[in-house]
Amino acid sequence: MANRHWLLPEAIEDVLPRDAARIEALRRDLLDEFACNGYEFVIPPLLEYVESLLTGSGHDIDLRTFKLVDQLSGRSMGLRADITPQVARIDAHLLNRKGVTRLCYCGSALHTLPAGFNATREPLQIGAELYGHSGLEADIEVIRLLAAALGQCAIKVSRFDLGHVAVFRSLARKAGLAPEVEEELFAALQGKDVPTVRELVSGVADPVRAALLVLPELYGDRRVLERAAQVLPALPEIAAALSDLQRLADALADLPLSFDLADLRGYHYHSGVAFAAYCAGSPGAVALGGRYDDFGRTYGRARAATGFSMDLRALARLSPNGAPRGAILVPWPEDDALHAEALRLRAQGERVVLALPGHDGTWREAGCDRVLVRRGDNWIIESLKED
Repeated sequence: MANRHWLLPEAIEDVLPRDAARIEALRRDLLDEFACNGYEFVIPPLLEYVESLLTGSGHDIDLRTFKLVDQLSGRSMGLRADITPQVARIDAHLLNRKGVTRLCYCGSALHTLPAGFNATREPLQIGAELYGHSGLEADIEVIRLLAAALGQCAIKVSRFDLGHVAVFRSLARKAGLAPEVEEELFAALQGKDVPTVRELVSGVADPVRAALLVLPELYGDRRVLERAAQVLPALPEIAAALSDLQRLADALADLPLSFDLADLRGYHYHSGVAFAAYCAGSPGAVALGGRYDDFGRTYGRARAATGFSMDLRALARLSPNGAPRGAILVPWPEDDALHAEALRLRAQGERVVLALPGHDGTWREAGCDRVLVRRGDNWIIESLKED
């Protein structure tokens, strides 16, 4: 049997030069976009003690986290499955600012299992977080920043789905469901599994039972919010949530908005408005975000917070931007005049490759599509012709 030591684990892959160049170009563009909007770049560590990494993150993150033992301390450590909690820790415990803090990040995360079909277990997570402002102005800002970021990638968004976890949370509390039943109901609503929802709420009194049954149907354009106000109980939390969504609908009317009151992704993590972005060519959301107020309490300081994250690898597959430019082949041997011309071209942003001797006929596979030649006293760039 052939030696297969070079094979990688399932759902783990190398990124080869062309794709790596696309990913890196998008990374730079997005981080520049974030910086232009006042978001400061931070680089959290790849692994931390489990207590710090998982505190307040929910059971789903715990299951997705690879764990190991630190040889120095003997304590359990985890390889991060989500960078957002780490950024919240930096805001709450290290920066400790009084006012608004805007942070962004980009780095690899690692999952014990892929999140979906053909998904990688090593997403390259990029995102932006806003701390210290509890008003809807912050939610509007980060959703607009997400729209600008996807526009920077030339990805046309088909819709931004908006929801609010307070709707389900208030109904579940009013229903008095046992924790395990609430978890099952949460999963059924996520999958819009109406028969299972009906079975799970069979013992719940109306109008809460009727509200939980209608929740999977409350998705679509902003008219959904009007219908929700008519069919859901007049609970203060629900009224406030619907008011927030109405304000967002008005403020973001130029974006392709839709609303889904049964979309509960991040239910254990989020505290208010939640959103997702979708585009053609992607089976699932290309970005997820929402409000997670008081998450910093687990690190000793409660802070209002909202933000979003994306997988840069997935964005690179969807974006027409970031295609690597061809390189200019410079002949060998290198003399002072040739060296000066190569430096001039590099200063203009060109990729310049020295033609090391003995490799004729192989330079196109190295990415060269042009060649520098001397015509009298002038340097000329011509198309590279190879057999």
